[in-house]
Amino acid sequence: MRGWWREISGLVLPGACEGCGVPRTGLCAGCAGALGGGGARARRVRPAPEPAGLPVVHAAVPYEGAVRELLIAHKERGALGLGGALGGALARAVEATVGGSRDGPLLLVPVPSSRRSVRARGHDPTRRVALAAAARLRRAGWSARVLPVLRQRRAVADQAGLGARGRWANVAGALEVVPGGARLLVAGRVVLVDDLMTTGATLAEAARALGAVYPPFTPGTAARCRSDSAQHEFEQRVAAVIASSPASFEINRNSSETWIVAGGER
Repeated sequence: MRGWWREISGLVLPGACEGCGVPRTGLCAGCAGALGGGGARARRVRPAPEPAGLPVVHAAVPYEGAVRELLIAHKERGALGLGGALGGALARAVEATVGGSRDGPLLLVPVPSSRRSVRARGHDPTRRVALAAAARLRRAGWSARVLPVLRQRRAVADQAGLGARGRWANVAGALEVVPGGARLLVAGRVVLVDDLMTTGATLAEAARALGAVYPPFTPGTAARCRSDSAQHEFEQRVAAVIASSPASFEINRNSSETWIVAGGER
């Protein structure tokens, strides 16, 4: 209820930009530009240290400044009116993960929030922006829909204050695919989505849970799946996020697959 009331009241009462505080607007032009509204290209990001099993991740923008404030406002303060702009940024990251291929539908699988968090916030922020991203992709000519097949199988502690190793231990084995979810995953190309990547622990755990029931997300099987059929010709383990830590944009692993420009799009 808190989130819905905030969204409705924002339509009739003077507000302030959630990113910078400029009065009488929920999102000013400058903060919209920080989300990449000017057409900035999403980049591949890699945390250091990188957790085992992390899929190839693309992010639209670095997690800093106005972007940080906008994500916090949407997630923690119920600024639901930001969903469209955040979904647009996520859609750009999804497009970067799949390149130019439009073979088959895109299935956006959001990393799930705990039921406790959803109750406390009044909404599921990742699922909300995933729905907005899918709508944006469809308007751009893609076949895309959200497939919420992941759920928490056990409680996890608050990640705030935990380092990389602590976060990996905290989420290890915490997610699973819902009963019947495996048969839904074969209907298109799966892209894991989340609003933010810091250490990569949660995305790695989500990829592990998908790989337990869905062979294209099992490490080491992508090449075999690409040759199985035209549908999986471009299959690989991929994820997309709105934002990632600035340092993850700057890391170059000296790999032929990694061409990150220091600083990314700023």
